[in-house]
Amino acid sequence: MSTHDHRRTPVRLAPDSLAYSLRHAGKLVEAVCEGRNLNEAYTEMQGANSGWSDSVRGAVRDLAWGTLRDYGRGDLVLGRLLHKPLPAAVHALLLVALHRLESRPEQAYVVVDQAVAAIGSFAPGLKGVSNGVLRESQRRKKELDAALAADPVTHLRHPAWWIARVRGACPQSWEAVLAAGNQHPPMSLRHNRRRIDADAAAQALSAAGIAWTPLPNGAFKLDQPLPVVRIPGFSAGWFSVQDAGAQWAAGWLDLAAGQRVLDACAAPGGKSAHILERADVDLVALELDAGRLVRVNENLERLGLSATLRTGDARTHADWWDGRSFDRILADVPCSASGVARRNPDIKWLRRHEDIARFARQQREIVESLWHTLAPGGKMLYVTCSIFEAENGAQIARLCEAHDDMERLPLDGQMEQQLVPTAEHDGFYYALLRKRP
Repeated sequence: MSTHDHRRTPVRLAPDSLAYSLRHAGKLVEAVCEGRNLNEAYTEMQGANSGWSDSVRGAVRDLAWGTLRDYGRGDLVLGRLLHKPLPAAVHALLLVALHRLESRPEQAYVVVDQAVAAIGSFAPGLKGVSNGVLRESQRRKKELDAALAADPVTHLRHPAWWIARVRGACPQSWEAVLAAGNQHPPMSLRHNRRRIDADAAAQALSAAGIAWTPLPNGAFKLDQPLPVVRIPGFSAGWFSVQDAGAQWAAGWLDLAAGQRVLDACAAPGGKSAHILERADVDLVALELDAGRLVRVNENLERLGLSATLRTGDARTHADWWDGRSFDRILADVPCSASGVARRNPDIKWLRRHEDIARFARQQREIVESLWHTLAPGGKMLYVTCSIFEAENGAQIARLCEAHDDMERLPLDGQMEQQLVPTAEHDGFYYALLRKRP
């Protein structure tokens, strides 16, 4: 590689080019590899590029999210083709290019050309090696595909420890659960019964040309995801975007008018809003992060709803509780988010095996504290978006064993509800607990 190559002035990429989208998706993948949260990095990138068109935003997002769903695959390929490591930015962009080659093999020539152009825009001296690696990946495709298929991590696109946990929790369906976690997530809506009834909501969607499927809990599952600006009456509060699996919470909380209800760990406010849409209750929405509580307030205002908003740590009730007991508590506790990894694929890259025990401790601390605020005879709905047993069934069993006044109640005839990711919904866990008088 010549000295001249290193000193060439980087080329400016056209915003409407694939090279431009590859470059920015590579930046997001690099940020995750450095330990950053994907959504935060993407929001920051959007803020710095406010002039992006919808097509550019969509392309960057699809490339980055798709690459991160392909956990391990690009690294295995690069490990076979490279003799020494490349700079992080180049490595990340090559991961994006390899994902694009796998998902769009008919575009191989264009993808390689545009990926090399993207690398030339910031590392012109590495265009040659990058071009060679990508072309070699195509020449040796059969060999590399066989290697990917033979490796459980790259075949299943999840870390080895994650695969082991899912296999233990779902011995009959673990492969299907993992496969579903690699797909694009579905998009479902919830209608705001304070503004529009179910029949009118259905008619409004159909009139707007939006194809949908009704689900048992009243969710509208869209045949194709779409921007909220296309949803009729969205700004007027007719609808909210909420995964169908999350829409069970308000119904399973067993609400009634006049109850005092706590939504602990409330942000971004979807479940708080659903509670208020279903029943005339006195709701307290608690959130540790004051900034995230602003999002809760914005969502409630759009829907024409109101609640008491409090900033506080659910683990230390003495700091925020006024002493008046709650009839119902929604304990939507922090967790590994293993059930929503397809929406947040950076989780597969950032989570570690030891994190699960830390989450479990935090969950116990939250329930232990909130239990003091629950009225005798009151009910707590314990919720996670996890598919790991340590955060779900094992956690509830341990809590019930530690509390003589804690009993489990059935949810639709079952003592717990473990939803795994499917084409209809993400993964969630629910358990209903009652405080004996």
